[in-house]
Amino acid sequence: MGRSLRLFRKGKVRDVYDLGEELLIVASDRVSAYDVVLPDTIPRKGDALTGLCEFWFAKTKDIIPNHFLRRVDNRSMRVVKAERVDIEWVVRGYVYGSMWRAYTKGQRSFGGVSIPNGLRMAEELPEMVLTPTTKSDIGHDLDITQDIAIDRGLLTDEEWRILQETSFRLYEFYRDEAKNRGIIVPDFKVEYGRHHGVLMQIDEPPTHDSARFWSNRLFKVGEPQEAHALDKEFLRVFLKECYGFTGDGNPPRLPRLVIDEVSKRCIGAYDVLKGNRQIEDLHLKSLDQVLRELRGELKSQRI
Repeated sequence: MGRSLRLFRKGKVRDVYDLGEELLIVASDRVSAYDVVLPDTIPRKGDALTGLCEFWFAKTKDIIPNHFLRRVDNRSMRVVKAERVDIEWVVRGYVYGSMWRAYTKGQRSFGGVSIPNGLRMAEELPEMVLTPTTKSDIGHDLDITQDIAIDRGLLTDEEWRILQETSFRLYEFYRDEAKNRGIIVPDFKVEYGRHHGVLMQIDEPPTHDSARFWSNRLFKVGEPQEAHALDKEFLRVFLKECYGFTGDGNPPRLPRLVIDEVSKRCIGAYDVLKGNRQIEDLHLKSLDQVLRELRGELKSQRI
């Protein structure tokens, strides 16, 4: 397919082809961590990502139009070619990840919102917080404020207001819909574009790659949530703890057991959110379980 079409952009996990007024987005089985594409692929990952995009876009089109037109095959979809607004809108409902790390260092103001002392890891915030960043194809994304975004001509004051409100509405919808399936969405990121003057949601809605999905039944405040989550954090933690890999140097190869666990989480996010399965049906293994099995395999190989 790629030989007969003009490549518009090759991302870490998706290839985008130019169809004139439309784009063809093909989700591969590639997987990235710490902004680096790993040498191993994840079976059926592209299918699950495309399926979840189609699922979410159909449900949220009344909140804001989106670029989705139709699904072409298991891993491909046609979308409107919109002009991207170079801002990534991150909405947080829980203190976790980079926000938690900043919080432990004393930061109490995020996105212009002050949050109280005494919060624990993974605790729900008193109110939603929007922490937008720049969106660049090279380099790291940086925090950006409304004033800076307007001064740079990225959007108007009215557009900022609309997209800020829309981001909160989308998060509330995703959060409530996922909760009905036994999943907590603690945060998510969203991008927007313009097409003939109309603002619309582009890129991808919450997926295994772009959001966190925690098990509501096994959720515990004050603890890491990766053991039973359906997102990519399991892979990131494995790479950091086992190889010390956080993006520098050559990425390591993944053991088959880890590939299988990542695949279960990626496919599981689609199946659970669609209502086809429950998290308990996936029989996820925690990182500690995986490490014990890997040590056992190494031991048996030496005997």
